[in-house]
Amino acid sequence: MKFILQPWQLMLIVLASWVNRQQQEVIEYLRTENTVLKEKFGKKRILLADDQRRRLAVKGTILGRKTLEQFGTLFTPDTILRWHRQLVANKWDYSDRKEKKCGRPRVRQVIVDLTVEFAKENPTWGYDRISGALSNLGYNICDSTIGNILKSRGIEPAPTRRRTGSWETFLKAHWDVMAAIDFTTVEVWTKSGLTTFYLLFVMELKTRRVDFAGCTTNPNEAWMKTIALELTNHEDGFLKDKRYIIMDRDATLRFQNNRFDVCCAMRPF
Repeated sequence: MKFILQPWQLMLIVLASWVNRQQQEVIEYLRTENTVLKEKFGKKRILLADDQRRRLAVKGTILGRKTLEQFGTLFTPDTILRWHRQLVANKWDYSDRKEKKCGRPRVRQVIVDLTVEFAKENPTWGYDRISGALSNLGYNICDSTIGNILKSRGIEPAPTRRRTGSWETFLKAHWDVMAAIDFTTVEVWTKSGLTTFYLLFVMELKTRRVDFAGCTTNPNEAWMKTIALELTNHEDGFLKDKRYIIMDRDATLRFQNNRFDVCCAMRPF
């Protein structure tokens, strides 16, 4: 029995052949376009957004590894299929079902750091004062929270913190009214032989400005009192606006003026 094609069947075959040829031409163009893009980018990494990776992963999985290798796409088949596996894994991670933790949220680390910094640099500030300073920066924290933060770090409340403040805190608080004083010596040959000269220097800590106060071979009490009066002269004394002097335990420097408090025993030079 012979099979005879009907006219409409013949037309359908011709149309299918034409469509297939058109598809092949489109595919050839796309393959050529991919080749040009690969030559353009070379070994440079192509960065894609999450949505772009998702679309390529869905289409690439439908085609399969073998077809992807034949096309020579911009991305390797392993990369495209890995994107698809990641999509599947994200779907089943149950992140939307995870229980939310109960209780108050944790205080942000920036607030904790600022609270500790304010407390250390300002020993007289209480919890309310620190809370006000944080409010000025846009952080509204109650005083009880501030107290908990400081207690967890071993920082006492304002009155006790002021008495137990560190030396660093004291220096920062009085930097503008503090100076340092000390001797250095030079050996000079004179008619009587090798003689020691004592040179007294004073330094303003804020500006690091240094003043040569005087030189003598005998820094006795009378000489030191004269130097002290000159340094504290209310008109042009180098230390006229200072309240604290840093000096060592050398007995030569143990003079005291009503305008100064000896605050430590250290040699700054």
